[in-house]
Amino acid sequence: MALCCAIGLHWLGLQSIAWAAMLIQNSKQASLGQSFSRTFDGAHPCSLCHLVSKGKDSEKKSDVQPINGKVDLVCVPRAILRAPPFVLFCYPTLNSLSFPRNHSPPVPPPRLVCVWS
Repeated sequence: MALCCAIGLHWLGLQSIAWAAMLIQNSKQASLGQSFSRTFDGAHPCSLCHLVSKGKDSEKKSDVQPINGKVDLVCVPRAILRAPPFVLFCYPTLNSLSFPRNHSPPVPPPRLVCVWS
């Protein structure tokens, strides 16, 4: 809702309501083509059209603020952080078969024992 008000959709909604009311009012007195041209020609605004116009104008006047300061277009230099250089590291290779075993496997090998109670 705030975004709609910020971009001026509330004025468009009010203007649409004003045009619809004017079209209905004008169609009571003339043909549909004549009422369209009378509604949208801008020469015969209704009271709601005047209200929308005044509201838009007052909003435009309050939005404009003069710039008194000087714009600085020069960028301040910053320190650039660089990553440390890559150092090649050789990982030692491990062979699991080269380690001697201190014990032998159990004889006979263990069996799965299930006890159902």
